[in-house]
Amino acid sequence: MPPAPAPPPAPPQRERSGRRGRAPAEARAEAAKLRAAAPIIPVRRLVALAIGGFSALLAIGLIMGVQTSAPAQRLPFSIVVLGAQLLYVFAATMALRPPSSKIVAGVGVIAAVVANFAANEPAIATLLPLGLVAAGGFVVGALGQLGTKQGRMRLTECFGSTLVIMLGIVFFASLLVLVRVPLGTQTIVICLASSGVALSLARLGDVVMPYPRLADQVPRGAVGIVGGTMVGTAVAGYIGKYLVMFTPSTAAMVGAIAAAAAVLADLTIGFAETGRELEGDAPTMWLARHMQGPLAGFALTAPVAYFINGFIWTSS
Repeated sequence: MPPAPAPPPAPPQRERSGRRGRAPAEARAEAAKLRAAAPIIPVRRLVALAIGGFSALLAIGLIMGVQTSAPAQRLPFSIVVLGAQLLYVFAATMALRPPSSKIVAGVGVIAAVVANFAANEPAIATLLPLGLVAAGGFVVGALGQLGTKQGRMRLTECFGSTLVIMLGIVFFASLLVLVRVPLGTQTIVICLASSGVALSLARLGDVVMPYPRLADQVPRGAVGIVGGTMVGTAVAGYIGKYLVMFTPSTAAMVGAIAAAAAVLADLTIGFAETGRELEGDAPTMWLARHMQGPLAGFALTAPVAYFINGFIWTSS
């Protein structure tokens, strides 16, 4: 009889001391180094309280301004919007630190005035003039900075900071366009009320219970953020009972979208500022650093309200 075939050789066993075994230990060591290099930043409760009050005052000012607007009288609301734009320009310029702050701030102020005029002057309410103002302001601001040595050396900061500032300016100006279209005033009131409540309570939540922390280096708590968004949605639903063409359910949906957009913009600014500090950039003035988040939240709320209003009007 022929001999039985030999069994196949066993596959080689992977050594337990390989990369898989070392990975958890290496990951823990790397995480420990990162925690030691970036310590936990404490929550400054007085600053959070002040920024929460600022968010509430800005929301009240914008809502009262839109209530004074009429087809033949939009100057008071334009002045209120211009004030918000100027605050945004100066806060963003100080926080982003472009290569030439004076050029960017000067172009931003001029662009704010031109954007408000372009929003009010056309016979038909449209966003096209605002897009042209944003493009023109970006080109002028970028070219002005490229004429300096620092601007040519820091191209990313030059283009990025100019774009962010110009977009924020035209976002605020879109409120002046929205107030001229059907349902625009009602939509602005709902979105600004929900965003203002969400931003204010998110900051006030950091005063009372800044936990759980979203990140060790970002002094913001999830309780205030989630609670503020929920309360802002509820406030929008309550306001919807008293507005034409809105119901509590539709107003709550609109308010939820606006509140979420505002809070996310605020958080994005906070994480971006922390990232710049961890990279070694010197911290900027604390007032501008903390004001930039709520201002960006209200700026993003404006185009969100515009597109939501267009969808509701088309559907109705």
